[in-house]
Amino acid sequence: MRLISFANALLVIAALFFLVFERDALFAFAGRGNSEEDSAANTETTDGSTLDQKAIGVVALRSTAREIDSAVLLRGQTKANRQVEVLAETTSTVVSEPKRKGTFVEAGDLLCELDPGTRPASLAEAEAARLEAESRIPEAEARLEEAHALVAEAQINLTAAQKLSETGFGSETRRISSEAAMRSAEAGVKTAEAGLEATRAGIEAAIAEVKAAQREIDRQTIEAPFKGLLESDTAELGSLMQPGSLCATVIQLDPIKLVGFVPEVDVNKVIVGSEASARLVTGLEVAGRVTFLSRSADETTRTFEVEITVPNQDLTIRDGQTADIRIAAEGAKAHLLPQSALTLNNEGQVGVRTVGAGNIVDFMPIRLLRDTAEGVWIDGLPETTDVIVVGQEFVTQGVMVKPTYREAAQ
Repeated sequence: MRLISFANALLVIAALFFLVFERDALFAFAGRGNSEEDSAANTETTDGSTLDQKAIGVVALRSTAREIDSAVLLRGQTKANRQVEVLAETTSTVVSEPKRKGTFVEAGDLLCELDPGTRPASLAEAEAARLEAESRIPEAEARLEEAHALVAEAQINLTAAQKLSETGFGSETRRISSEAAMRSAEAGVKTAEAGLEATRAGIEAAIAEVKAAQREIDRQTIEAPFKGLLESDTAELGSLMQPGSLCATVIQLDPIKLVGFVPEVDVNKVIVGSEASARLVTGLEVAGRVTFLSRSADETTRTFEVEITVPNQDLTIRDGQTADIRIAAEGAKAHLLPQSALTLNNEGQVGVRTVGAGNIVDFMPIRLLRDTAEGVWIDGLPETTDVIVVGQEFVTQGVMVKPTYREAAQ
């Protein structure tokens, strides 16, 4: 009994092997064994060829390639057009009531007001120092004019002393004394000029002190840098702010950006300015244009960042939502077939089985372009092809079939 069971198992294994892995050879062997009666039973088809009445019946679809846009499909997310953390630049306590997150703000709106402290007094002191420095200008200019007058006087005395010395009516001592007076007067001019420059420098320093004091006054009011909404509460009343302390976070959602990453095989299809659309996880359909395409690939994923700007006037699109992005690209021809028409050959290639010349089955590998509710768009087939859509799993390449054709809409 054990020997018989073992023999049966071997027979079953052999049958399964030929049926699964050598199906084509098995069918070919069976076809060669047909009797003359089977051959005589052939009937003529509508196109004049003969068809075996025992051929396998299938349903085929005569597909013609159509023009579609080879859009680039991405998975991305929404991102705020702007987002900034508004920080304090000075040390003081908050004296304004806080604004709550979600509040809309315009550019220049007050976010946090700080206690001025002694800043107004420092500004008044700097203003007084500036006025005092400016008041010294007339005095310095008068000293410079006086020095120039002394130089002119010394020049006259020196000229007279030289002429008298040359004619013998003046002493050499007087001439030398006049020359010394001339050099002293010239030194006085330089001193007066230096004093005037120092006075002007003092004015510039005083003006800088005024500006610094005014800047400190301005820092006590922290304003919104642009139109947006608060993502966080502003600093609480009475809290101590130091340089770098957070006052509020402001984001701008109109317009909003869609950010995705394009594979390097599709990056040349994307052009800045191209139309794009997206479907959010909420079901909302939005449209915009490509405004940025990275020139540098991510080192890990070898993809290129792309940004699409989308209007968001009613702020229905939130920051960080997942989106299926579709970027328009140049069109191409493809076939629209039912997804059920796809099959695999013995090598594991994805393709379709077609009806060739003489109603002989052929296998054609394909490339999947897009999956839609109406079917799948595929590439790799001739312009017009008879694709088997029912019964393709029961036939193999080289087998004769009896096709029944149906319309594409069926």
